[in-house]
Amino acid sequence: MNKSLLTLFGLAFNPFAPEVPTESLRLTPALESFFWKIQQTLLREGGFALIVGESGCGKSVALRLLAQQLARESELVVGAISRPQANVADFYRELGEVFGVPLRPHNRWGGSKALRERWTTHIETTLMRPVLLVDEAQESSTAVLNELRFLGSTRFDSRQILTVVLAGDTRLVEKFRQDDLLPLGSRIRTRLALEAASAEELRSTLKHLIAAAGNSALMTPELVATLSEHALGNYRVLMTLCGELLSAAARKELPRLDEKLYLELFSVPKAAASPAAARTRR
Repeated sequence: MNKSLLTLFGLAFNPFAPEVPTESLRLTPALESFFWKIQQTLLREGGFALIVGESGCGKSVALRLLAQQLARESELVVGAISRPQANVADFYRELGEVFGVPLRPHNRWGGSKALRERWTTHIETTLMRPVLLVDEAQESSTAVLNELRFLGSTRFDSRQILTVVLAGDTRLVEKFRQDDLLPLGSRIRTRLALEAASAEELRSTLKHLIAAAGNSALMTPELVATLSEHALGNYRVLMTLCGELLSAAARKELPRLDEKLYLELFSVPKAAASPAAARTRR
């Protein structure tokens, strides 16, 4: 959305776009509790954490907020995997780039040794485990997930030298029930299960976003309630509906979004009478 349209609505940014500033996202009590466990336990002891939920329930937002929280630890190294679907060789290439370790993917033993040494040095310096964030982890192969398990532990699995946060949909949970991944599933130390949001949760998020963007009166209270009740408990659906309304209001140069605009945009037109029905009436 261009600057002139943002000015029309009194907004600093589009609150319904995917790239909302991280500092403007809503930190829920559930997220706050999950982050506290990671910062107070896993950063010091290492291990795996899991964020799971259906598409649109807020997994990626949770990772963004977690990354922002972890960035406040000035000496902590935090990396993110951008291609969870990669094969093992490409996975090692990306790990090397993330943690600044030159690796030769064909020499997996040498690569794992170099990464472990880098992580161990980091722990000795900062007393905190480096962190790896993996979004869409359900796309990762069994081989890659097991490599993470092997890489992150030493001393016969008694010492964890890496903190890994996996985020994925329910297919990831199903993967952990497979025989090859049962050892990894049993090592999940803390979990955040994101379910369909209530209308009240959606309403709170929507009000928070428009206030953070600079115009808490952008929508009428009636429209906020209507959208929250018709978004199917899904944050992504809610933002898509709001984005369409904002675009429609921009075309009409309406400074405020209301239920009238909602009905104009989303109401189902009455079907035209069929020829058979017309003949019956005659």
